[in-house]
Amino acid sequence: MQIAPTTDRGFVAAMLAASGLIDLIIPRGGRGLVERVQREARVPVLAHAEGLNHTYVHADADCEMARRILANAKMRRTGVCGATETLLIDRAIAPELLPLLVADLAALGCSFRADAAALAICPGLTAAGPEDFDTEWLDAILNVKIVGGADDAVAHIAAHGSEHTDAIITENAEIAEIFLQSIGSAVGLWNASTQFCDGGEFGFGGEIGIATGHVHARGPVGLEQLTTFRYIIRGTGQVRP
Repeated sequence: MQIAPTTDRGFVAAMLAASGLIDLIIPRGGRGLVERVQREARVPVLAHAEGLNHTYVHADADCEMARRILANAKMRRTGVCGATETLLIDRAIAPELLPLLVADLAALGCSFRADAAALAICPGLTAAGPEDFDTEWLDAILNVKIVGGADDAVAHIAAHGSEHTDAIITENAEIAEIFLQSIGSAVGLWNASTQFCDGGEFGFGGEIGIATGHVHARGPVGLEQLTTFRYIIRGTGQVRP
C-alpha cells in the first residue's frame, strides 16, 4: 500500500492521467470531485454515485409497516447516499395514508416538496418545483408524488432516479417481484428501508463506495467486490484440438 505523497490538487490531475500506472480510481467526496474524475480520468473509475432513491408505497402495503420504513428510510440519517429522497404513493391509498406519513416525518423535522395531487390531499405542503424530483437533498426534505400504480412508479424512477437504491412496500408478492425486476437500480428492496444499502449491512466490511455502473462491481463495494479473477493452468503437454 502506498499513500499519496501530497494533498496538492495538482497530484489529482497527475493520477487521473496515469494510464498504465493506476488500475482503478475510486473518488470519494462531493459531487464536484466525482464529476471531475469521471470527466478527466484516463484510467478506469469506480464512481461512488449519488443516491436519488425512491420508496414506493403500493396500494397493498401494510400501512403501519410503511410508516415505520419511510421514517427510517428518510430520517435515520438524511445525509447518507442510501436515504430516500422521494416518496411515491399509490393514488388508491394516498387519501388515508399520506397525511399519516407526512405527520410522522414532520414530527421528526422533515419538510416536503409535493406534486399537485399530493397537495390536494395535504394542502399545507410546499409545491414541488421543476428540479425537485431530480434533486438529491441529503437533508430533511422529501419529495412526494402520487402515482397510478407500479408501472407509473417504475416510469418515474426511470426518469428521475440514479439507479442507486429503490424500494417497494407491499404485501403483494407478484407486484413486488415485477417492481424489483423492472427497476434498473443497483439495489432494490421489498419491505425494507433504503438505508440498508450499505457495505457493512451487506457483510462486505468497510465500504469503499456504492457503484451504479453496469459493469463489474455494482452496489455496495467492499474489498472482495473489487477482486477480479486470474487462472493458473498446469498442463502435461496438452494442445487444443
